[in-house]
Amino acid sequence: MDTSLAGRIAVVTGASAGIGRSIAADIARRGGSAVVNARREAPLHKLAETVNAELGREALITLAGDAAQLTTIHRLMDRAKDHFGHQADLVVVNAGRGLAGSIMTSDMAQWEDMVQTNLLGAARLMREAGERMVASAAAETWPGKPRDIVVLGSNVGRHISPFSSMYGATKFAVNSLAEAQRRELGPKGVRVSLIEPGIVKTEFQAVAGYDEKSFGELMEKFAPVLEPDDIARTIAFICAQPAGVHLCDVMIRGTRQDYP
Repeated sequence: MDTSLAGRIAVVTGASAGIGRSIAADIARRGGSAVVNARREAPLHKLAETVNAELGREALITLAGDAAQLTTIHRLMDRAKDHFGHQADLVVVNAGRGLAGSIMTSDMAQWEDMVQTNLLGAARLMREAGERMVASAAAETWPGKPRDIVVLGSNVGRHISPFSSMYGATKFAVNSLAEAQRRELGPKGVRVSLIEPGIVKTEFQAVAGYDEKSFGELMEKFAPVLEPDDIARTIAFICAQPAGVHLCDVMIRGTRQDYP
C-alpha cells in the first residue's frame, strides 16, 4: 500500500470530475484525507462513497459550493480542521472553467464569470490557505512537516494560443500569482507549486464550448493525450517530497503535443 501522503489533510476544489476527481482519489489512496468541493453535489457524494468503500475508511468528505466565494472557502478550510483534527496542509486550487474562442470571438457574456472563478476565486483560496499554513508553520522548528498549495494553471497560460486567449489570459494571471506566492511563502515554510497541464482528456473541453470535431481532430493528432491520473500522480510526487525540497513549477504534456 502506498503511504506517501499518509497523515496529510487536503482540500481539493473542482473535484466532481476530471483532474480534480483524480487528485482527490489519489490523495486518499496514498494515505491522505480530503475535503472535496465542487458546485455539483451528487458527483462529489459518489466520489466519496466509492473511494471510502474501497479503502475501508472515511478518507473523503464533501462540501458542495462555489469555490470562488469566500464563504465557501472559509467553510472548506474550517471543515478540514474540525473533521480531521488539524489545518489542511495540502490545498489544491483546481476549480476553474474554460471558454472557447479568442478576445475577438469568445462570448463576452461569459468573461466575468470565468475571471471570477479562474482568477479571483483561485487568489482567495490561495490567500486563505497561505495565511493558515504560515500560522501553523510558525509554531514548528524548521524543517517541520510539508505544507503545500498546489495551483492548476495551464500550458496556454505560458504559451498563449490565439484560439483560447481569454481563457489563457486567466491562466497567465494564475501562473504569475503562484510564482509570486511561492517567493513570498517559501521562506516561511510553505511550498506553492504550479502545475501547467497540456491537453488532458476530460469533460472540460465540451463544457467550455470547444468545437467537438476540430478539437477531436487535435486530440487525435496528439494521441495519446494526458489523462487526469497523470496530473494526480505528478502532484502526489511533488507533495511527497521532504519539507526542504520543492518542485515548484511543472509543465506536463503528452509526448506528441508540440503546441501549445
